[in-house]
Amino acid sequence: MHEVAVVTDSAANLPAELVRQYHIHVVPLWLRLGERLYRDQVDITADEFYRRLRDGKGPFSTSQPSVGEFVEVYQRLAEQARAIVSIHLPKKLSGTLSSAMAAARQVSSLPIRIVDSGSACMGQGFVVLAAARLAAAGASLTDVVEKMREVISRVQLLATLDTLEYVVRGGRLSVAANLLRPALRVKPMLSLQAGQLRILGLARGRARAAHRLLELMTERAHSGPLHVAVFHADALERAEHLRQAVAERFYCAELHLTTLTPVLGAHGGPGALGVTFYWEE
Repeated sequence: MHEVAVVTDSAANLPAELVRQYHIHVVPLWLRLGERLYRDQVDITADEFYRRLRDGKGPFSTSQPSVGEFVEVYQRLAEQARAIVSIHLPKKLSGTLSSAMAAARQVSSLPIRIVDSGSACMGQGFVVLAAARLAAAGASLTDVVEKMREVISRVQLLATLDTLEYVVRGGRLSVAANLLRPALRVKPMLSLQAGQLRILGLARGRARAAHRLLELMTERAHSGPLHVAVFHADALERAEHLRQAVAERFYCAELHLTTLTPVLGAHGGPGALGVTFYWEE
């Protein structure tokens, strides 16, 4: 029996090989595309979603997992572990945390800690990985939670979008109307930290936006090895260039490249590019 089982949702955007390696249990979010419902990264892949987006297929919307879905996972894990940590999207951005908390109240056979990651994509994923790596080594629930808090306090997410249309339409950000007007080559720069999504400014053109991501990362990263993930929404070539620049500029303990899941891409929009990281002391 495991000491601690680790649960998250598909917004953690973890590479499949890490999910398998550390026995992470992923509860998928939901995507509605037209009249059909899809489980994020289960019934529809990122490549298929972005192809449909390019073809103008829609409309689309997203939703959190149900309470029942979490109850089912927690009850199954209650037979395999002495405790559960369940790490999710910030409550300010999604109802996923509320579903997990409601489910935890229905499963009383073991301790379940519900954790607001304060981030998304691999920002959330790094919190999950920190927990899973300790859990795999047999750490106690107390030690796992302490490590997660440490990572949450340091994790940063920076992104540039081709447009604010998708993130505003999804209700994750409110902006002045003039920022939604199409502007030639002007790209918004955003940050997500402690569950708060903020506009940092505008960059003229994709190349300048990518360079600004590196500048912001340099300003915010502390000394010590960095855990880094570059992410993109249907922008692989630009993401590969950014990953190479990060590898050349920073000392990375690990460096991942991920494609945003359909649910994340529905909010970031095609062309989104970003980096998330935290540092070791």
